[in-house]
Amino acid sequence: MEHWEFVGRADELARLTSAVTIDSDRGLILSGAAGIGKSRLLQQAVSMLPAEQYSVHRASANIASSGLPFGGLAQILPPDVPAGLSSAGMLRWAVDGLHAAAGDRPIVLAIDDAHLLDPPSAALTHLLVREGATLLGALRIAEPVPTPISALWTEGLLSHAELAPLTDEESRELLIALVGGPVEGGSAQRLARLGGGNPLLLRELVLAAVGGGELIRTYGFWRWTGRLTLAPSLADLVDARLGGLTAGVRDVLELVSFGEPLGLALLLRGAEPRDVEAAEERGLIRVVAEERRRDVRLAHPLYGEVVRRRCPVTRSRRLLAGLADLVEGTGARRRDDLLRVAVWRLDSGTAQDATLLLDAARQAFDRFDIGLALRLAEAAYDAGGGFPAAELLAAVLLFADQPEEALTVLDGTPDDNARALTSRAAVEFLGLGRTDAVDTLAGAKPDEPAEAARVRALEAFLRLQLDELAAARALARGVLDEPAAGTATRALARCVLAFLAAAGGDPGGSAELIAAVVADTAAWRRETPAVQYALQMAEGTMVSVSMDLTAIDRILAAEFARLAQAGGFGFGSGWVSLLQARAALLRGRTDEALWATEQACAALAPARVYDGGAHFARANVAALLGQVTLAVDALAVAESAAGGAVGLFYPWWEQARAWTLACRGELAPAVQVLRGSAARARADGFHGHELLALYDLVRLGRPDLAADRMAALGGTVGGAAAPLLIRHARACADEAPEDLFAVAREFAVLGYQLFAAEAAAGAVRIFRQARDPRALAASTLMADVLGRCGTMRTPALLAIQPALTVRERQVAELAAEGVRSREIADRLYLSPRTVENHLQRVYTKLGVNGRVELAPALRLFPQ
Repeated sequence: MEHWEFVGRADELARLTSAVTIDSDRGLILSGAAGIGKSRLLQQAVSMLPAEQYSVHRASANIASSGLPFGGLAQILPPDVPAGLSSAGMLRWAVDGLHAAAGDRPIVLAIDDAHLLDPPSAALTHLLVREGATLLGALRIAEPVPTPISALWTEGLLSHAELAPLTDEESRELLIALVGGPVEGGSAQRLARLGGGNPLLLRELVLAAVGGGELIRTYGFWRWTGRLTLAPSLADLVDARLGGLTAGVRDVLELVSFGEPLGLALLLRGAEPRDVEAAEERGLIRVVAEERRRDVRLAHPLYGEVVRRRCPVTRSRRLLAGLADLVEGTGARRRDDLLRVAVWRLDSGTAQDATLLLDAARQAFDRFDIGLALRLAEAAYDAGGGFPAAELLAAVLLFADQPEEALTVLDGTPDDNARALTSRAAVEFLGLGRTDAVDTLAGAKPDEPAEAARVRALEAFLRLQLDELAAARALARGVLDEPAAGTATRALARCVLAFLAAAGGDPGGSAELIAAVVADTAAWRRETPAVQYALQMAEGTMVSVSMDLTAIDRILAAEFARLAQAGGFGFGSGWVSLLQARAALLRGRTDEALWATEQACAALAPARVYDGGAHFARANVAALLGQVTLAVDALAVAESAAGGAVGLFYPWWEQARAWTLACRGELAPAVQVLRGSAARARADGFHGHELLALYDLVRLGRPDLAADRMAALGGTVGGAAAPLLIRHARACADEAPEDLFAVAREFAVLGYQLFAAEAAAGAVRIFRQARDPRALAASTLMADVLGRCGTMRTPALLAIQPALTVRERQVAELAAEGVRSREIADRLYLSPRTVENHLQRVYTKLGVNGRVELAPALRLFPQ
């Protein structure tokens, strides 16, 4: 943690080094805010200059040296200053001394904080540049710069550029370097945002979070709890920037700190315009154009943290109430105004309107900001919101993994309608694993058709979780046939049917149902935001079973993915990470896939209901990587974490179990697991899952157990990938290398690099056995595919990786490079006959016919 590793800034570093190595340039000065990384970048650039080629002189000006003649460059001036020299003579003596010390090497000056140079040092720097020296400098933005230094770029002698904040990606790289390991995606995004691209502030944030126990390691990922510890050093850094504020500018800063983003017109109503202008001129706030509006934000997110913490309680409450009055006075026209006003009222102690609080809580839950939704729902409940507030609060508590508290809320607000019945059943079943809640729903006979439909929709969803598929399907269809069913009720029923269609191998039908749910989002989110869970379950199953990479990419790029990655909702961010893992694995990016599953494990760790699924996915990826210990351990965690309402996802978990066994070399038990999974899926009508389980049998070398049934499923299972899986199975069963080669090329074009590699491996194996020259083309294709993939150690790939001795590998690699046998013999101290014997054994093991085929064959397996 104490070592600050240099990361990012590749373009800026290249500019600095180019300023030295290109004759036409005399140098480059970078300016930027305090802590932006100027000094570290300058140090890195200078360290890359070889001392034998350049005469490099480093200096760092400071406040103490700025009042002393030549104090800023005292570190680089020759010793023993001659007595009696005039100012001009001193300059000449210093220049001559530096040139004499440099000899034939070009002089490079590296001056940090050049704005603090004393006048003689600035004049000497200017003279040295004029006489051929190169200057690499850094200075603080918005500070007065000595005229001789500013003249260097105004006269065109060198370039001057402003150093921009770190990008989000560079901030994440720095985070990883600081903590010494990967950081969970949501945590990295929020910490990077708070750091504002300032490396020093980001470092202080991390040090404070680690020291305060707010940055913890979970499943290999550092995860931030979200609580911010302001260490004294961090607060001092911000205080130095905020020092000396007038009362009016402080008012502006406080209003923006509590209200950002704040409309410019609104701020001008709440503060004096001249103070707003002064705050902008000092770089404390910035005005951002968003469509046709002008919003005011703080120049750095940490300013708000410091200002809010240092503001007295009574003053902060007055400011918040004033902000609420301002926004309500303008009609609260913005989309977020309702939520913002409710939070301000709540924090200022002026919240009395239960309807306002309840509507705001719904909006927060709609965004899956569980923490904020919980605060607002509790406030609405306490303000007399009645059963609607209790219902929402219970739902939020369920998602916050507090089912016992949710039941307490419902018990404290008795109601005999269908909404109360369904709320309680959802908490009991999903939160506490009480399966008898379904029987309670089944026994209910509401008089109103709309209420009856609501009960049946939830019953359908819960029976789906219990793997009672026929009942779930019949109930959901009955709901859609009921004209009185509400929007949210119909949405939940459609999600049940969409899931069944997806698992059954009908991605088209599933997509139509999902589209209908999405079209009604605005209506059902207000009434029952928890439908989002059912929607994700259906949509995730649809794209995963059909292996629709385009659809997965579209989901990952959508608004909800960005929202979930911002943190605050474990299931959402975990779901996104699992989809990332699925896509990465199909594309052969196994390292990325493992990283994504570990992200999911970290995100879902606090949620006992969903934790197991992430670990099954992690076990599956680890098995394909050949990491036996990790796969076994992850599977054990998954099986212990699996809750009561998880049987619906058995196909994925049986797949993880099978591949973990295969990774351990226990192929026969793995085959049995997959046969059982395929049989169960067939009985359940999950023909999409059945096809995938059968295809895994093909990949484990048993196409005889799968090819015929897969062919029969061809008219049932849809999606672009299904026909290729079926053709691959038939080609394996028939031992048809030409067909395997053709399928491999089509897999590669569609992006399924994992399957492309395995199909090509099958073709290579058969061609080699027949000593068929087409083995070269198949090996080349396989090598190209593997070149785009991470490590993969599946039975199909391992089957064509014979063991070479160290000496055989050495001989083969030299021969593949075109080195003749006699030269190989000389290099390795062997006889030419021994070299030829080694090569013949290599040809036999690899199934190749000569040196021409060696290179692609060797690329197929690691050293």
